[in-house]
Amino acid sequence: MSAGKGSPVRAILYAFVANLCIAIAKLATALYTGSGSMMAEAIHSFADTGNQILLYIGLKSAEKEPDEDHPLGYGKLSYFWSFIVAMLLFSVGGLFSVYEGVHKFQNPEPLSQIWIALVVLGLAIILEASSLYGCLREIREIRGERPFKEWLRHTRNSALVVVLGEDLAALLGLALAGGFLAVAAVTGNPIYDAIGSMCIGVVLLVISIFLSLRVRSLLVGRAADPIVQEAIDKIIDTDPDIVQVFNTITIQLGPDTMLATKIQLRSGISIEAAVETINKLEKRLKEQVPGLKWSFVEPDFED
Repeated sequence: MSAGKGSPVRAILYAFVANLCIAIAKLATALYTGSGSMMAEAIHSFADTGNQILLYIGLKSAEKEPDEDHPLGYGKLSYFWSFIVAMLLFSVGGLFSVYEGVHKFQNPEPLSQIWIALVVLGLAIILEASSLYGCLREIREIRGERPFKEWLRHTRNSALVVVLGEDLAALLGLALAGGFLAVAAVTGNPIYDAIGSMCIGVVLLVISIFLSLRVRSLLVGRAADPIVQEAIDKIIDTDPDIVQVFNTITIQLGPDTMLATKIQLRSGISIEAAVETINKLEKRLKEQVPGLKWSFVEPDFED
């Protein structure tokens, strides 16, 4: 079983630097031009900047060693903080953008120096595209030869999924802001800028709901990636001392995996030999399956 070398931390760093630079530029432009779309984009970028900090906190918190109160470790903290980020994207990003758009629609204000906003949006698209490229590069190193769609469907790496969703939302938002601002400049009607802000909000709400649903399943407790389960089954099936596997259960706990399995050993084996067989099996599993931290093997005669 191959394991990639990609790092979620690097993807978070790319996004943090890009979003911070973009947020400052957008805010200054929004205040200067009076653009609602640009203000919505500025708030979105500041929210994304803070979100990267929360994702980093989640990854580092998940690395804490197990203790008496948390015998299976703190791995799920990465899922908790990813869920918080998805909620912030929904509230601070999506709902505020819709509110800003409705406010500007009801109270339209003339826009000034729109070309400055368009230039800033163009530069922001370049920075955001660089962040997305960095995220996709880390994903490519992790997924290896696995198709992207399959990785996205089965991955248990919530931080990378959230960063990917944020980058895509940001690029779509920038494209919408630029398009509606251009229409507002051509027509001289600031209403289009307000519509752009509302559209950005809808995009953020849709993506945040998608991310929330993905992370929710991990918080509840989800089995390990099918590739991991397949590797575990293969190792157990090839053990000559195991006659039958009654059941195998895996749980993903952040970066770590827990395994519980019930097996039938060959007849006539002594207790000492059974213990040795199980110990060797657990050693092989942990050596060959990356991320497998706990394994509980129960010998029995029936399920």
